[in-house]
Amino acid sequence: MLSDYPINVVLLATDLDATKDFYANKVGLKILNESPGALVFKCGGDSQFTVTKSTVGTKDEQTQASFRVKDVRAEVAELKKRGVKIEDYDTPSLKTVDGIADIGFAWMAWFIDPGKNCVGMIQVKS
Repeated sequence: MLSDYPINVVLLATDLDATKDFYANKVGLKILNESPGALVFKCGGDSQFTVTKSTVGTKDEQTQASFRVKDVRAEVAELKKRGVKIEDYDTPSLKTVDGIADIGFAWMAWFIDPGKNCVGMIQVKS
């Protein structure tokens, strides 16, 4: 059954060179595999995610993937130090303070990658 297997996220990007630079140099992920049509990055444990070449990129502004982190504030600070823009939201349903939203069961922050994918970081409250 599929419940026995890990799942990998696949994001889209029109510019794989910019995406490679962003995730490898700013976010700090290791490249596992690289081809003209895709990049595969190593994440925690045995997880990974792929970014594939797309002629249109993503059209969705919602979160496409989210890293489960131990300390979202520390991750936000480190990413800002590396030049990653952390998104700020101020809507009736979502408000960030210093780039971090309290969503009830967790704290969450987001950034937009060069492919216009919205990627989150979530710290579940204990």
